[in-house]
Amino acid sequence: MATRPLRTFTVLPNLPSELQCLQHISYNLWWCWDHDAISLFRRIDEAKFEQVEHSPVKLLATIGQDRLDQLRDDEGFMAHLNRVSESLKRYLTASTWFHETYIKKDKQPEAALDRYRIAYFSAEFGLHESVPIYSGGLGLLAGDHLKSASDLGLPLTGVGLMYREGYFRQYLNVDGWQQERYPENDFFNLPLVAQCKPDGSPLLVSVALPGRDVWIRIWHLQVGRVPLYLLDTNIPQNNPDDRQITARLYGGDHDMRIRQEMVLGVGGIRALRALGKMPSVCHMNEGHSAFSGLERIRLMMEEHGLDFAAAREAIAAGTCFTTHTPVPAGNDVFAPQLLQHYFSSYLASLQISWDDFIGLGRQNSRDQNEPFCMTVLAIRLSNISNGVSKLHGRVSRNMWNAIYPNLPENEIPITSITNGVHTRTWMAADFSLLYDRYLGTNWEQRPTDHSIWKKVDNIPNAELWRTHERRRERLVVFARQRLHAQLERRGATPSEIARADEVLDPEALTIGFARRFATYKRGTLIFRNIERLAAILNNKDRPVQIIFAGKAHPRDHGGKELIAEIVHVCRRPEFRRRMVFLEDYDINVARFLVQGVDVWLNNPRRPLEASGTSGMKVCVNGGLNLSVLDGWWCEAYTGDNGWAIGAGEEYSDNDRTYQDDVESRAIYDILEQEIVPLFYNRTADGLPRGWINYMKNTIKTVCPMFNTHRMVEEYTKVSYIPSALRFSHLAGANLKSATDLSNWRRKLVREWPQVRVENIDANGKDAMHVGAEFDITARIHLGGLSPDDVEVQLFHGIIDNAGEIPQPATIAMIANADRTGATWSYKGKIRCQSSGQYGYTVRVLPCHTNLGNAFEPGLVCWG
Repeated sequence: MATRPLRTFTVLPNLPSELQCLQHISYNLWWCWDHDAISLFRRIDEAKFEQVEHSPVKLLATIGQDRLDQLRDDEGFMAHLNRVSESLKRYLTASTWFHETYIKKDKQPEAALDRYRIAYFSAEFGLHESVPIYSGGLGLLAGDHLKSASDLGLPLTGVGLMYREGYFRQYLNVDGWQQERYPENDFFNLPLVAQCKPDGSPLLVSVALPGRDVWIRIWHLQVGRVPLYLLDTNIPQNNPDDRQITARLYGGDHDMRIRQEMVLGVGGIRALRALGKMPSVCHMNEGHSAFSGLERIRLMMEEHGLDFAAAREAIAAGTCFTTHTPVPAGNDVFAPQLLQHYFSSYLASLQISWDDFIGLGRQNSRDQNEPFCMTVLAIRLSNISNGVSKLHGRVSRNMWNAIYPNLPENEIPITSITNGVHTRTWMAADFSLLYDRYLGTNWEQRPTDHSIWKKVDNIPNAELWRTHERRRERLVVFARQRLHAQLERRGATPSEIARADEVLDPEALTIGFARRFATYKRGTLIFRNIERLAAILNNKDRPVQIIFAGKAHPRDHGGKELIAEIVHVCRRPEFRRRMVFLEDYDINVARFLVQGVDVWLNNPRRPLEASGTSGMKVCVNGGLNLSVLDGWWCEAYTGDNGWAIGAGEEYSDNDRTYQDDVESRAIYDILEQEIVPLFYNRTADGLPRGWINYMKNTIKTVCPMFNTHRMVEEYTKVSYIPSALRFSHLAGANLKSATDLSNWRRKLVREWPQVRVENIDANGKDAMHVGAEFDITARIHLGGLSPDDVEVQLFHGIIDNAGEIPQPATIAMIANADRTGATWSYKGKIRCQSSGQYGYTVRVLPCHTNLGNAFEPGLVCWG
């Protein structure tokens, strides 16, 4: 049937003038981390607020005129509305950490805002359950990043994709097998505003694909002070296939994925340009948006008449990259043929050869068999790259060491900034009031202040425990309601549905396990010895219960098998009241879980958990972690703020069965010998004082460190400000510094093969005493380079059993006038600081004032 042309118009709620500010509040996601604003919307109609998945926009669209008139005449509600409205105004106009730290102190404050403008690219953003454009940890981290950037006042803009269907909704069939459904997002009942031209027509940008242009509409979502722009290809200007590009998050094959990433990266930069919001710094959250670097280079070439090399120097200076994936298979790779299909015409505007282009995405740029990797492209186009925990930084340096083949692993230029969570988003309102009472209200503005969190000791044990118990009771009620709805949807018998009201015990020790069901996370590890588990859970005097939730990727058969196994075990008579699986894990389910469980279980195969953040959310609410020492828990665990499974061992693939046996036994041992006794050992007043001490320790140690305020401040100091200043320097004076640096780099690549250490002489003896010094002279052949182009270093330290120097120290050697042709003499001195077997050598590194760091070119000559 032919499609009939339709004229469209938007219908908005008919709010009385006195209630107009409700619309303003509902269109700023600030409300979702302000408990008073949330309670305002609940007050309008609690039942409907639940039905519309806590969406104020949908709520206002469904409220009848009679109810709106009642609210207008309700003095209590109007006072509440005015209080929230004033709170939002104060929030948006108050001075911020970034303004006080960087803008106010700048000699040219207005120019500083442009100099520090940041664009944050991510394929998903987990802001709230009512805006379903996220799948899991990466999206939740991105959402919390924006919230803290807003709180701290960073001049940051988010860029992502506006998915018509988002990530799938999960339900389980009678056999416990995951099924997926994809309900469409109703854009006009989301807090979205379409970006338009001055004449009112939609603002569109385009990306060229083979034989056609894909047109992109831009939607605006406000997150506190931070604008988030979301790109949408589902518009009439595109053919049906291209309209699907923004249909599903992580859907489709490699062909669909590369088109999504072209829209995100290339289209994202074009959208920012069309909006007049071009950044100085781009932060790529994972490699999905790495094509943004190519588009920024192309624009700089076009606008300033530069070649690719010079433009790349400037753009890389203003780019930082965060990798979240600790396994090679988790990084997007594309076959060269696919790249050629989509980028052959784009290549002409970059003015580089095909080999140079494809080499940007290969660890070994000359390996014709290596596919094109988006993570490698992101690393090559950034001046700062980081992992998301200290351990993940180490894993990432090992994963990508082939990009820097001559460098020791610990010097590969990939650092780490450990993830955090947005404290106010994940904290229960009960705990927020408790902290206000005993910590003061400054914890909200200064969540990184350790001295504030130490005041947790002032909270009376009984008050802290009762607050936590209320959250556990609410979790149990929520789980029963959820299970009841699941059984009805599945067509269960009335007797089965009735039994849903009997599952779980609001006073029992409650363990939570909820996450993406990838096989390495080992969701069924606790079932390794089912009889022993049954004895632990069904102890009459000391019962334990477990709540599971999580989704497997639609194509992850192994993950789906884990879910089915859990569901089958939950249905066994001995576990029916002690274990449940909650379907359709989302932010709302996560909120109840992290605010209500006593213990959060996390048992991935180390070191495959890059960071993890769910366990941090538990700590904000007084919950404790039982976790493998992986990701963030390596840094957080102190021995008295939770429990560790194992001691940080790493097993080979051949030892997986043995590893599962060892670590499952460790879980049972810790439960039986430590967790259960600590929880149930009560004093005369009924309080588990030992457990409460652990609760206070976890709040004091985790809350001030593992939050996104600390994380975003760290990104600002380590990545954003240095990148902005480097970009400003290289892009200034008509990009002279960028051109000079690219010319120097050409010379460096041309002349480096001639660099060699000809000989090393030392006046030290084999046996030296602590405190002794000895001189070293090295003769270095520099070819066509000069001493200004290099730094010659003494590389020295204690040798380990493998003959390596695991913790080297370096000393810059000084060139002197003793020169023969292209060979220069360098001198240095080593002081013996401690006893042991020492080793040293001499190495040569590139050196240039505009180089981000000496290791970035990946060139080193060893003596």
